[in-house]
This record gives sequence, C-alpha cells and structure tokens, in this order.
Amino acid sequence: MAKKEENVSRDEQIGFHKGALATLAKEREEMMRVLSIVEQLMQMHIKGLKEFGIDLEKMAKEQAAKQNKKKIEDIVK
Repeated sequence: MAKKEENVSRDEQIGFHKGALATLAKEREEMMRVLSIVEQLMQMHIKGLKEFGIDLEKMAKEQAAKQNKKKIEDIVK
C-alpha cells in the first residue's frame, strides 16, 4: 500500500483531501439544516402540548430538582 501512495503525486493527494473537505462541509451544512427543521418541529409540538395544559419544560425542571437532571425526551417516554 505504501508503494501505491508513493505513485500518487503530492498535488493529487492535496486535491483529494480538499475535495473530501469540501464535500464534508456541504454534508455538515445539510445536517445543520435538517437539525434546525427537527428543532422547529419539536418546538411546535411542545407548544401544542402547552395549549392542552401540558408543560414538558416545567415538568422536566420539576423532576430535575428531584433527580439528576432529566431531559424532556425522558419524560415523554
């Protein structure tokens, strides 16, 4: 394998790494966009539950005071 790497020019290796980083940067941007959408949807559902008198954030804070910090996801389960 070392011989194969020696056959690839320095410029080709640099181009490969730059291309990989550019692709990964775009993937990261897309992941952040998807995460933002998921967060907005979660906030929408939390708001919907609040309209029914269920305050998950308040419940999480109350339980955190009783136990070691519990997340909203744990309360929903």
